[in-house]
Amino acid sequence: MTDEVLLRLVGERLSGCRLARNLTQQQLAEQAGLGLRTVQRLELGAAATQLSGFIRVCRVLGLVENLEAFIPQPAVSPMAQLQQAGRKRQRATGRKAATGGSKKWTWGEQA
Repeated sequence: MTDEVLLRLVGERLSGCRLARNLTQQQLAEQAGLGLRTVQRLELGAAATQLSGFIRVCRVLGLVENLEAFIPQPAVSPMAQLQQAGRKRQRATGRKAATGGSKKWTWGEQA
């Protein structure tokens, strides 16, 4: 699915949850502390809507508890847990560097 299709699907589901709770877009906007246009854009699947507005709407509709299913916590392997030893990962490393055979560069040497 494309991003646009996913955004539209999320918007349709939010709209369905709002209607199931018998709320107008204006009522939802007021309860979430958002503007009416923000709620309308969320339900249309507009990409420019901020994530904080999405969270506020989910909170009013009682969907915050379901975010764990939407974006689950990544599983960490037992070996990675041992290597981290209580440290939280802060960035991605990209590709792993090749090991072995390479001499460590020091100042004053030519590359």
